[in-house]
Amino acid sequence: MGLLQERYKKYRDPQKFINLGVYPYFREIVGKQGTEVEMGGHHVLMFGSNAYTGLTGDPRVEAAAKAAIDQYGTGCAGSRFLNGTLDLHVKFEKELAEFEGKDETLIFSTGFSVNSGVLANVCGREDYIICDDRNHASIVDGRRLSFATCLKYKHNDMEDLEKQLQKCRPESIKMIVVDGVFSMEGDLANLPEIVKLKKKYNASLYVDEAHGLGVFGREGRGVCDHFGVTDDVDIIMGTFSKSLASIGGFVAADFDTINFLRHTCRTYIFSASNAPSATAAAREALHIIRKEPERIERLWQVTRYALRRFREEGFEIGDTESPIIPLYVRDVEKTFLVTKLAFDNGVFINPVIPPACAPQDTLVRFALMATHTEEQVERGVKALKEIFVEQGIIK
Repeated sequence: MGLLQERYKKYRDPQKFINLGVYPYFREIVGKQGTEVEMGGHHVLMFGSNAYTGLTGDPRVEAAAKAAIDQYGTGCAGSRFLNGTLDLHVKFEKELAEFEGKDETLIFSTGFSVNSGVLANVCGREDYIICDDRNHASIVDGRRLSFATCLKYKHNDMEDLEKQLQKCRPESIKMIVVDGVFSMEGDLANLPEIVKLKKKYNASLYVDEAHGLGVFGREGRGVCDHFGVTDDVDIIMGTFSKSLASIGGFVAADFDTINFLRHTCRTYIFSASNAPSATAAAREALHIIRKEPERIERLWQVTRYALRRFREEGFEIGDTESPIIPLYVRDVEKTFLVTKLAFDNGVFINPVIPPACAPQDTLVRFALMATHTEEQVERGVKALKEIFVEQGIIK
């Protein structure tokens, strides 16, 4: 056995929880992912999905994906830079640019590769990347790959953000990078105040709209639109894997920034282009969202109901303002146990443990879709209330 195998033979953290019977990962779903799913013969309410608009099984989205396969095949066999650009990609990029209020966009194969590639590329050795300390892992990897000096500020703490900005050389690019909606806690970035600091210190602003797209703003344009600060945000990224019922991502910005990224961003020019079916599915989902504003209103109706019920039942849910509802457990082993007990009682939720959160902030994440009903939410709340009381987490 070599040194590599010797090292990872010692990695047995997952086996600890497997042996306890509470391992919560890689559970197999049989069939489409809707508000209720089948998992190995077990029927559960799905509150662990990011499909906020509920479009993953929509027949119109499925038909668009199938039609794209018929026209373009199953893949592009190359990068956008060379032989992988379809007219479908270009049409969708123009629509996304108009939707996000920017000059141009680029479509990537995943949202992760947007953040990891763009951030590594737009800031150089003399520059700064300044991040909220609860930003998504893809942002963390992007700043790690960059040659820029990386600074962090305490979550949504504007005084600390200003302190970090004051450390920067005035003549350097200072890129503030933030999630619009924080994916585990469900709260929003304080974009109005961030924009004020951006202007005060001549900084730039990059907003990740992965969990804001299809949820906030006019026609689901996102948190930037919700706060009315789109024109003050230099770069906006979004994903197709949540509200847009597909896989992929995009970055939206001014012409010159996109021109630079189109020819230099490594995760764009050295990755195979987004599959035709995935692109067409996301495009059709966007069309549906724009044509059906009542879909977003239904999402907010069920979200308001769930927020009220969890508060009434005494759950600790933090500062969430979105369809992402954190139910704090504050103990790693109990977080896994709660997840297992919920599944046994017909409720699928996701555990959130380090490194996705601090050790003292472990939680289970309860997320909503426009297609959930209040009756389904009530079943979930009642099941979780019984489990949380039994485990001594709430009274």
